[in-house]
Amino acid sequence: MVEELFEEELLIPKERVAVLIGPKGKTKKQIEKIGNVKLQIDAKEGLVRMQAKDALTLWLGRQVVEAIGRGFNPEIAQKIFKEENSFELINLQDYGGKSKKSLERLRGRLIGTKGKTKRVIRHYTGADISVHGKTVGIIGPAEGVQVAHRAIEMLLSGARHGTVYHFLETQTKQKFRGAQRNS
Repeated sequence: MVEELFEEELLIPKERVAVLIGPKGKTKKQIEKIGNVKLQIDAKEGLVRMQAKDALTLWLGRQVVEAIGRGFNPEIAQKIFKEENSFELINLQDYGGKSKKSLERLRGRLIGTKGKTKRVIRHYTGADISVHGKTVGIIGPAEGVQVAHRAIEMLLSGARHGTVYHFLETQTKQKFRGAQRNS
């Protein structure tokens, strides 16, 4: 009996192909082993063909590849394989249109001076953030990703940084109080 394989193709930016492959193919092999997926990479086109034995495995593999394509370090991207973590992608053009100037402004708001805003979001949510091109990626514990997503939406919609930091602090305190009540 021939085993059925699930297949999918994904384009990633050509400048991220080397990161996906890694030194001497190490990153690619690691993703294949941990994720139980098979990757075929066309470096010239940035085309990644994936195969897996089931749809969930293929979907997780796709998310890891997409996360690397959207600027994440491969070690962080591979956190997606763990059940408690999730990955979300936000399109900056949904908030600022297509002009280069407005995308640059939004990226600047999310990163902050010397990366402060990204660090603050990470501190309060445990979620890693990658601002790359026209997207913002978030990887981390599912609950933290939700809070980080909301904080990012607030910033993209024009909220002041202080307001967003207060929101993050409040969310953390509520979570902490909830954890105390449950123990």
